Amino acid sequence: MHRWIYTKETNLIYCSRKSLLHSHFRGISKRMPALYPLHLLCKFCDVEPTSCSGTGTCMTNCSITSICSLQTEVCVSIWRKNESSYSIETLCHDPAKPLYGVMLDDYNSSTCDMEEKNTTSGMAYFCSCSQEEECNEKLHFPPIADPTPDRQFLSVILVSLLPLLLVGIVIVGMFYWYRVSRQRMLNQEWESSIKKRKPKNGGLDCSESCAIMMDNGSDSSSTHANNLNHNTEPLPIDLDLLVGKGRFAQVYKAKLKQTTSDQFETVAVKIFPYEEYASWKNEKDIFSDTDLRHENILHFLTAEERKVERQYWLITAFHPRGNLQEHLTRHMISWDELRVLGSSLARGVAHLHSDHLPCGRPKVPIVHRDLKSSNILVRNDLTCCLCDFGLGLRLDSSLSVDDLANSGQVGTARYMAPEVLEARLNLENIESFKQTDIYSMALVLWEMTSRCEAIGEVKDYEPAYGSKVREHPCVESMKDNVLRDRGRPEIPDSWLRHQGVAVICATIKECWDHDPEARLTAHCVAERISDIEDEMEKLSSRSSSAEKIPEELKIPIEVQIPEEVKITELQDIIAVDCSVSDEK
Repeated sequence: MHRWIYTKETNLIYCSRKSLLHSHFRGISKRMPALYPLHLLCKFCDVEPTSCSGTGTCMTNCSITSICSLQTEVCVSIWRKNESSYSIETLCHDPAKPLYGVMLDDYNSSTCDMEEKNTTSGMAYFCSCSQEEECNEKLHFPPIADPTPDRQFLSVILVSLLPLLLVGIVIVGMFYWYRVSRQRMLNQEWESSIKKRKPKNGGLDCSESCAIMMDNGSDSSSTHANNLNHNTEPLPIDLDLLVGKGRFAQVYKAKLKQTTSDQFETVAVKIFPYEEYASWKNEKDIFSDTDLRHENILHFLTAEERKVERQYWLITAFHPRGNLQEHLTRHMISWDELRVLGSSLARGVAHLHSDHLPCGRPKVPIVHRDLKSSNILVRNDLTCCLCDFGLGLRLDSSLSVDDLANSGQVGTARYMAPEVLEARLNLENIESFKQTDIYSMALVLWEMTSRCEAIGEVKDYEPAYGSKVREHPCVESMKDNVLRDRGRPEIPDSWLRHQGVAVICATIKECWDHDPEARLTAHCVAERISDIEDEMEKLSSRSSSAEKIPEELKIPIEVQIPEEVKITELQDIIAVDCSVSDEK
């Protein structure tokens, strides 16, 4: 297609290929061949930069005028805004065809009125006209609309509220500064109190030492809870090493930096994802009870909501020996270690279940509901402390039967009591919840005993029920073993040759009795294990006294007394002491 171009300066008509075809003055245009009839004259320049800013009226400043080759073509101008400049393009175009993806619809006009269009290459202003020659020379942009009264009113309101907003920001900043300064002051007082604090020895009375039981044997130098205010900024904690992972959370060894020095103390951080808020809150609420503090319960420091990381944290003391399951897997234990581990476990459960403190003050009983060897930590002095209270339940007197019924069938299937597996807990009696913990504790005591050197041949560690069930048994498979078959972990006869172990085995059997009412209390178990050594010494002294009887006073009759008689006598003595203690 040829494009005919007319220039005013020289009155020459050029072909679009820039070859000179015909000299022509305006007055003698009739000499043009009929093959090239004159149609509409339009400004026709390629894209050129312009100073037109897109407001008011602008001239294209195009120096080339073109004769449109088709009678249907009209004059068109396009104004574009680039990143840092403006450009204008003028041309002839058939309005029946799209131009840059835009259909022209306002060409029946003598003026070129710009209208914003969405093209294939972005937004641009188009105008088209056909009633006058070179009508696309002068561009008319639409006026900028004045702000509406509503917008003016909104602007006035925003300007008026700006001072109040600034005052509010200043107040919030001052409040935040006050909280941070107060926190730093409390931390300094807390650290100075640590240096002045002396360890307390002896028993507890009804003073503050009864209300706050200090964990003097802790493997962490941290003080008791609530001295750390977690309602302001997060504590300066650096996570060090992943040491455990459970169903709801992960446990890290971490460093808690001191605020006034470069020193730090080692703590444990249990991290819950945002989805496990309920588990975190339940454990936090149980730990926050000051009456829970006991040397055989994990020492709690504080709880934090880490919104940036979308996590919930529990910060506690750190025990490098790990949990009881790991300890029994790596080590065999002596008789003395069995006695210490067993009695400390029973004391921790007894404190958890107790409805009063040693000083006599009332306390809300708590049941663990997920007692197992992996939820028990071993301290450096080889005593136990209970941890992981995510499924714990406070047996508050305000709880109704419906509240207790909604607590659900919870725990680890391997350690569930028969009545939990069968879902037939006596909800009318809160003691039934404690009895489920006693059953679980008996299985843990069995695991301890199975790794004791005093039983003779010691096998590798196995959890309760060992290979009778899968590694992670379901409730139904445990029902078959515990309910249908009335099965329990095996206690070989060889274990009973040691008098102390025999008493512990008898205690275990009473604690995992199928009838919950027949099970011992945790307090009775603790006293029974503590009394074993004394009773064994009494029996030993009796044997020594018999050996000192003069030869002439001995009756010359040979009677063989089986070893089991001593064991039975020892069990009877301790059982009587335990029943008397329970009555007290």
